Amino acid sequence: MKKYIFSALVLTALFNTNAVNAQESKKIAGWHPYGDESAAHGWTFEKGVIHLDPKLRQGHGVDLVTDKEYENFEMNLEWKIAPKGNSGIMLYVHEDPKYKQTYATGLEMQVLDNEGHPDGKITKHRAGDLYDLVKSTSEPVKPVGEWNKVKVVSKNGKLDFTLNGVKIVSTTLWDENFKALVEGSKFKGWEGFAAYKKGRIALQDHGDEVWYRNISIKELKSN
Repeated sequence: MKKYIFSALVLTALFNTNAVNAQESKKIAGWHPYGDESAAHGWTFEKGVIHLDPKLRQGHGVDLVTDKEYENFEMNLEWKIAPKGNSGIMLYVHEDPKYKQTYATGLEMQVLDNEGHPDGKITKHRAGDLYDLVKSTSEPVKPVGEWNKVKVVSKNGKLDFTLNGVKIVSTTLWDENFKALVEGSKFKGWEGFAAYKKGRIALQDHGDEVWYRNISIKELKSN
C-alpha cells in the first residue's frame, strides 16, 4: 500500500483560502527560499496558487524549495507562464552553502514559453524537456497563459515526465547512459550535479512571472 503524503501547501490550500501576505511573513507553508529562510523574494501564495511576481522582490531572485527531502516520489502540479517567460521544476536539489543555486545539483523539468523565449530555439531547452539532457518525445504543452498539468514519477532511479496526460520523458538516472548524457551536456564537470539520490524539489525564479497550483507530493516505497 502506497503512503500518500501531500505537501503542506496543498493542505493549507484546502483549509484556508485566504491570501497569505508573503511580503510581510515571507512564509509559504511547506516551502522556503533556497539557502536563506529570511531572504526577500517575490513568491506569494493566494487561494492555492504560488505566484512569482519579480516586481515584488527585493534584490536578486531566489528559488523556492520544499522543506522536506524526497527520494522515491510522485509529484503532480499545474503551471502557467507569462509571455516570454522561463522557469523550471527542480528535482533532487541538495541544499548546502557550497551550492549557490538549486541548478548546481538539481535536475530540471523546463517550464517555458516555447515561442516567446530564446531557449525555445535550443534543443532540450523546451517546455517539458529534462533540461539540457533529454528532449521530450512530443510537445503537448498548452499555449502561453494556460495551465499545464504535470506528473513527475521517480522510483528506484526510473524518472518519467508526463505533461497534459502525455508521457514525454522516460529515463534512468545515475546509470552509465545517464552519466554519458551529463558528460555531453552543459553540466559536464559540475561537481555535485545530479549526484544526490535524495533532495528537495524547487520552483525556479528565472526572473519571469510564473504560477504553480494543485501541488501534491506522494512518497513511494522503493520496492
